[in-house]
Amino acid sequence: MIQNQNLTEAPNLAWVEKISNFLDSKFRIPGTKLKFGWDPLIGLIPGIGDFTGFIISAILMLYMTRYGASRKVVIVMSLNILLDAMIGTVPIVGSLFDFGFKANKRNIELLKEHYYEGKHQGNGNGIILTIMFALISLFALLIFSIFKLITFIIHIF
Repeated sequence: MIQNQNLTEAPNLAWVEKISNFLDSKFRIPGTKLKFGWDPLIGLIPGIGDFTGFIISAILMLYMTRYGASRKVVIVMSLNILLDAMIGTVPIVGSLFDFGFKANKRNIELLKEHYYEGKHQGNGNGIILTIMFALISLFALLIFSIFKLITFIIHIF
């Protein structure tokens, strides 16, 4: 178990926290405590932006899993990523959701609870491939459905 409260002091996990902050809380709205990152901004690019955010989040989760995240942590992280990806595909609404939900930040908090508070103990390696396959399949199905819907709307007009 890591004994400090900051993942940046753990050499193998420092970059995970940095990327998470980059995606979810890099910038602050002046005069407020509201923060946002690149995730809602990249999400404004139809299809590509949401897919890019999904892939980055999935890579972060896979890396965290390699360092002993429990089944419960892996499942909750996967659900955070899936919810972020699914709602993120809705134009404008998805970016607003990304602005508030911050899936990567939530996943970092889960990781900290796991390491520092001893919560969610165990190993999640056994289910990660199944979850990743399901996430990628659902995301691909969503992108395909949106493409078909746009094609249908274009043909109507």
